[in-house]
Amino acid sequence: MRRDRLVGVVMMLGSGLSTQVGASVAALAFPVIGPAGVVAIRQWVAAIVLLAVGRPRLRSITARQWRPVIGLAAVFAVMNLSLYTAIDRIGLGLAVTLEFLGPLAVALLGSRRVLDLVCALVAAPAVVLLARPQASTDYLGIGLGLLAATCWAFYILLNRVVGKELPGATGSAAAAGLSGLAYVPIGIVVLLHHPVTLAAAAYALVAGVLSSAVPFLVDLLTLRRVPAQFFGVFMSVNPVLAALVGLVVLHQRLALVDWLAILVIVSANAVAITFGGSRTVVPEVDSKADAADHSPVPVGRCDVLHGAPDAVVTPAFGKVSPDGEPRSSRVTQ
Repeated sequence: MRRDRLVGVVMMLGSGLSTQVGASVAALAFPVIGPAGVVAIRQWVAAIVLLAVGRPRLRSITARQWRPVIGLAAVFAVMNLSLYTAIDRIGLGLAVTLEFLGPLAVALLGSRRVLDLVCALVAAPAVVLLARPQASTDYLGIGLGLLAATCWAFYILLNRVVGKELPGATGSAAAAGLSGLAYVPIGIVVLLHHPVTLAAAAYALVAGVLSSAVPFLVDLLTLRRVPAQFFGVFMSVNPVLAALVGLVVLHQRLALVDWLAILVIVSANAVAITFGGSRTVVPEVDSKADAADHSPVPVGRCDVLHGAPDAVVTPAFGKVSPDGEPRSSRVTQ
């Protein structure tokens, strides 16, 4: 099992880096087609991947079930556009950290434990520090990052409803497909006004693959090797990875105080997950040994594509669905 854990850590690190490198590559296309153009291509890639994997039976979805699915599709669309626009204005590290507050807020607000209150009180000053007034402060960018966080929080709440109404990945795949479809006219208008170059199109497509397909497959395999709670704690480092990738790829430098604030927020989330007291579900696995080794994920933390009302992980996007099948994917970042 130690070897599985080590391999799992390497895979999780690769998955996190893939997501953040994908976001940084997307930023390279911003000067040509803007965040909206990149998001359109990004949504189309996500829709294709999720529809291919989820293969939802759309005709079997009732009118009542379509309502939360449509809401989830709207959240997908707004969340990705607000995040990518925030990345364009305030940088990758800060944007991802602000978006990270959505799942953390849902987890903390849904808890009655003193420890979670302490985590919230510790994280709050760090958030204020990141958004502190400066001569170069981009308040619109910060606001868009917080909008992405709000969308992520609504995603979690809607995801629970969709997960109860529809089995497996049906609801999430249908929502991703609707979101991709909604971006067809948007993408056409944007790309007509901002003629796409071969390089910009390649950046956007690579971003879609690195931020959707690769993490989806890698996280799916990782959850078969490591306990889901360990997965959630480890993937809490995504804002740090985002800041590092932003520095190396995009040359976006953060002040020392910003780095400290990011580390405080990440630590608060890791503590909340590690000592989470939420109700959990034991997933079905292939053997009794696996069942003993793979602990379930606490409610209140979540991935970005496959709805599960009972077992979800943090902003880093992995979980085990109610039908017992490990699932993981990403539609943001």
